[in-house]
Amino acid sequence: MEKVKIGVLGTGAISGIYFQNLTELFQEVEIIAVCDLFKEKAQEASQKYHIPKVYDTMEEMFADKEVEIVLNLTRPGEHYRTTKAALLAGKHVYSEKPLAASYGEGLELAELAKRQGLLLGGAPDTFLGAGIQTCRRLIDDGMIGDVIGAQARMACHGHENWHPAPEFYYQCGGGPMMDMGPYYLTALVNLVGRVKNISGMTGCSFPQRTITSQPKKGTVIDVEVPTHIAGLLQFENGAIGTVLTTFDVYYDRQACLEIYGTKGTLEVPDPNCFGGPIRLLRPQDGSFKEMPLLYDYRENSRGLGVADMAKALRTGRSVRADVQQTLHVLEILTTFEKSSQEGRTLDLASPYERRAAMPDMAVPGILD
Repeated sequence: MEKVKIGVLGTGAISGIYFQNLTELFQEVEIIAVCDLFKEKAQEASQKYHIPKVYDTMEEMFADKEVEIVLNLTRPGEHYRTTKAALLAGKHVYSEKPLAASYGEGLELAELAKRQGLLLGGAPDTFLGAGIQTCRRLIDDGMIGDVIGAQARMACHGHENWHPAPEFYYQCGGGPMMDMGPYYLTALVNLVGRVKNISGMTGCSFPQRTITSQPKKGTVIDVEVPTHIAGLLQFENGAIGTVLTTFDVYYDRQACLEIYGTKGTLEVPDPNCFGGPIRLLRPQDGSFKEMPLLYDYRENSRGLGVADMAKALRTGRSVRADVQQTLHVLEILTTFEKSSQEGRTLDLASPYERRAAMPDMAVPGILD
């Protein structure tokens, strides 16, 4: 198949693994252009990964007729504006999470992509890795019976003690639910299905944060978003889930994701990763047993979702990390705070259907 040509917008901390995998692992894509507000960063990426074109502005890159998919790696609060501009320029877009900072903005982007006849989707793509895809197969094969519940927990004390520029985690589009929640909620809807309604409560224990990492050590950040979010989910199939994401607590284990069924319990790997241990407990076994991973992409394979979109663009099949998924997840993420503010359970409007599971593939880097 002819390689799909990609233009990358943004060269922040997450970009390195994308550049590495899209130039070394995935064989059906080609990065031909890069753009960043700081041109020297774009030039560094161009030199390191042999990217032929460096653009001063995103408008110039969007005008490049060779660019087919824009990989949007800008900061969360910029996703709506930059993705909209790319769609209006006639480009397919794969965006880092979240799709936008509000459900209304996300819905507008989804409708724009549909009118333009363009593909739109985005991160996280960790659900396509060996860990969660193996869990999906175990659930679909009935290993835990009918799913009746789930628990997701992401607990830490924020990013200001290690991230070089952590301010955006506490601004519009940030916070633990918008930052880390996409991994957990994307995994949950892929394993359990559509969420029907939500009840949430939110809080902010520390209205200011002090950066202790370099190079901004000592800088005080005003916190603009909830940093402790707890909620209940009712899935369309009747299962009930609990979710907690927080930047306010001290804890030595960040990730917890469990699925409960009528015949057993499944411990899912950290949904921020592509692989990781899977443990299954069934009453006849008496204790948790580790299960083998059944699929490829066990290491950090960010870019897998972009490669999947590229293959869909060429073949006409559905995109696995498509906008119906990123929009449904965005509505879930934002409804916790809305429910908390209104003091009631809220029904969700966005549809959702699981896309095809990942198949066994003969050659890593070439998709079905």
